[in-house]
Amino acid sequence: MPTACGCSASPSRRLFHDLALGPRTVAGNVLLAPMAGYTDAAFRAVCIDWGAGLCFTEMVSAEALARGNARTMGLLARAVNERESAFQLFAAEPRAAAAAVRRIAGLGPVVIDLNCGCSVPKVLKAGCGALLLRDPALLASIVAAMRAETDIPVSVKLRSGWDSSSINFLDCAAAAVRAGASLVTLHPRTRAQGFAGKSDWSHLSQLRRALGSGVTVLGSGDLFTPGDCRDMLQQTGCDGLMIARGCLGNPFIFAQTRALLEGQEPAVPTTGQRLDTALRHLGLLVQAVGEPKACRDMRKHFVAYTRGMEGGSVVRQAVVHAATVAQYEAIVAAHRGLQAG
Repeated sequence: MPTACGCSASPSRRLFHDLALGPRTVAGNVLLAPMAGYTDAAFRAVCIDWGAGLCFTEMVSAEALARGNARTMGLLARAVNERESAFQLFAAEPRAAAAAVRRIAGLGPVVIDLNCGCSVPKVLKAGCGALLLRDPALLASIVAAMRAETDIPVSVKLRSGWDSSSINFLDCAAAAVRAGASLVTLHPRTRAQGFAGKSDWSHLSQLRRALGSGVTVLGSGDLFTPGDCRDMLQQTGCDGLMIARGCLGNPFIFAQTRALLEGQEPAVPTTGQRLDTALRHLGLLVQAVGEPKACRDMRKHFVAYTRGMEGGSVVRQAVVHAATVAQYEAIVAAHRGLQAG
């Protein structure tokens, strides 16, 4: 029956709900996906401000964690408003994965995820990420080694397969679940596709049907609007979502998606809200890494925050040279003045 926003929803299935992670439950089923170079503590805090459920850290090296590398451990620090944390590892073999879990379990994450989808060359060269799709038995042995070290739920994030001739996500998911995984996330593209073309949501439907009711299934891929998020849940039956590229410069998508899933009209953020959020993001980043690095790292985020904004091109041209917080604030103030005039 139509909701207030004109969409259709099954009266027997609530689209927005809490999420089961093995014996645990987390609030909400619209999550922030792990993204290298983006989902640091500052960005996670902003996404939580705007309604994100569980937020995953950037993926971290199991080998580096096993060695106690300080920089890698730092990537797991909680955001200022983060009550629950979720970690993602990449590993090539069980020994390092087990050692990493032993080292980080005491930090109290609600789930530890194994990346089985990253196609960055240096990750593949190390035998990690999407390379595990080519060896479901090895994938399962890594999951089993992680589970043997902790009662914290273990999950896997998959792609559909290595390439179009080896679509084996069902085999990989089944192997992971037999080894103890209680959550499976699928980005239904192959490693060879990267982010090209369209993700095949029918793979998510197949996965949801194939796995038992005791396994949580999350979908990712091509979630750029609240409507995309609603459609994935309705069309695939998956339990929840991991939003990735769709939230860059747009953490507002979490609040908007919840509103839509609950039958309300999503609020469009104002220019002022977008700029205020960008400045808060910058301030949090300064606290974490210091002003010089924060101002360099924030350029890509400011570009994303101002995309589609009236007069945003002027802001983007200016921030690529910004090196201090004062310069960012002056750029924003000038933009507000132009809009007011």
